[in-house]
Amino acid sequence: MSLIPWRNKQKGAVQVESSPMGALRTEIDRLFDSFMRDPWAALDLPFAGRRGWSPSIDVAESEKEFTVRAEIPGIDPKDLEVHIAGNQLVLSGEKKESTEKEGKDFYQSESRYGSFRRAIPLPQTVDPEKVEAECANGVITIHLPKLQTEPPKRIEIKVP
Repeated sequence: MSLIPWRNKQKGAVQVESSPMGALRTEIDRLFDSFMRDPWAALDLPFAGRRGWSPSIDVAESEKEFTVRAEIPGIDPKDLEVHIAGNQLVLSGEKKESTEKEGKDFYQSESRYGSFRRAIPLPQTVDPEKVEAECANGVITIHLPKLQTEPPKRIEIKVP
């Protein structure tokens, strides 16, 4: 299971990428996350069981909802599935991408295929009936509204 960065939007998030050191930190965080998902992927060993491609995911929280964004470039939204299983949001799909280039003296063909499945743990305060998902420009955004819970009720203690 990989680490998921949580960002609280109501506190005014600071853009770390605005400086070269911030960009370096972001890249190191991405590499660390990739290493934690599959430590053998960086090595080209015959026994290294590669798990394939997996989208990067950001999770944010506001007063009213959690927002999950996943980068899914080159994936048709029809090849995606989003569902809630227990206290997890499950995002799965299949990437089917091929390119062909042909020139005077060359022909190049590349294909990238593979399925992925990401399970994101959810707090129990999510309302599964009101979850919405939208996909635009290679990014899927999933809105998970929080359940409206009543404030704790004070119970009066009777003294005889």
